[in-house]
Amino acid sequence: MTEPVELVIRDAVETDLARIIALLSDDFLGNTREVADETGISEAYRSAFQAIEASPENRLFVACRDDEVVGTFQLTMIPGLSFTGGKRAQIEAVRIDESLRGQGAGKKMIEFGIAEARAADCCMVQLTMNKQRVDTLRFYERLGFSATHEGFKLML
Repeated sequence: MTEPVELVIRDAVETDLARIIALLSDDFLGNTREVADETGISEAYRSAFQAIEASPENRLFVACRDDEVVGTFQLTMIPGLSFTGGKRAQIEAVRIDESLRGQGAGKKMIEFGIAEARAADCCMVQLTMNKQRVDTLRFYERLGFSATHEGFKLML
């Protein structure tokens, strides 16, 4: 039996960007949409990171194992009028290093995000996933998420 993965989850800092971008691009979908310059960090990524960092409603996290970034996700708090003015948390861009998949690291990251959402008085956590990631659907269902809605996107 595999030992549980020990992770430290913390807010990302700008020096984590190259590794975060590498994680975002390390699958069959991400490698078609992520573009980095020779350093791995374009000005667009830096600008996006700075906007996330400046927003009190957004947090970008990294999961570290032995001081190495092995995972990432973004948590956004969305105020709304529905659910009696309830705030919801959106989890986005969840990625874990391929070598750690299936070992509980992703579960720890999502559980951490849920705990942060509770601490921020959110009434729900929501996320989307690409339907081509069949294993990801089973992963989220095992964590208690339900596929209750059909989502739509319009790329601009």
